[in-house]
Amino acid sequence: MKTALITGGAGELGGATAARLLAAGWRVALIDLNEDALSSAAQHLNSEHVLTVAADVTQATACAAYAATVADTWGPIDFFFNNAGIVGKTTSVTDTDEDGFDRVMDVNVRGVWLGLKHVAPRMRDGGSIVITSSVAGLRGTPGLFPYTVSKHAVIGAMRAAALDLAPRQIRVNTVHPAPIAGRMMDELEQGMTPEDPMIFREGTVGRIPLGRYVEHDEVAAMVCFLASDEASAMTGGQFTVDGGFTI
Repeated sequence: MKTALITGGAGELGGATAARLLAAGWRVALIDLNEDALSSAAQHLNSEHVLTVAADVTQATACAAYAATVADTWGPIDFFFNNAGIVGKTTSVTDTDEDGFDRVMDVNVRGVWLGLKHVAPRMRDGGSIVITSSVAGLRGTPGLFPYTVSKHAVIGAMRAAALDLAPRQIRVNTVHPAPIAGRMMDELEQGMTPEDPMIFREGTVGRIPLGRYVEHDEVAAMVCFLASDEASAMTGGQFTVDGGFTI
């Protein structure tokens, strides 16, 4: 039985990915900051093959501990979904304050790096890593400065890690969703056009050729493909699930 480790495991994308992996016969470890949210996610998945570990991905000791816990419990890790992330404040480059910028970079970039640093040594040769970026990592997004910077940064982390880990046949890729229908987009819409969140939604959907937000399960399907042996020659790639948003 293969083992997957998912940071941001209590979130909607983490949960959708976990559900798919469990259905395919995997064991899944969910890592998240909030113990109550982790407990709720595990109850929803309702499987004996779920392990939960509460951890702050911005802290090196916590990352080392969650990687060790999973490997000590189940052995070498086959797939690492480096997925934890936050949107942060909706601000322009000139309006962004230092604390807001640092918080987004801590979670979205430092957290990704620490995950790579501590999980990769505990992975099985031939494994797979997927890092969650965004369409905001492929283009500029006005009013979303820290998040856009962070999602560009993880592409560099992916490319460097793909080369560093290639001798072990560990593949590293990024996934780039368009806006995903759910809690995070609800918050972003409220932040971008607080007078009427539908203004931002309608404007965004109007730029997506398929005419809708994507779903968490659609992104999870791509993540699970990249985790599988079917993607055995795919590394260093950027994979969009965006309804044509970046065409």
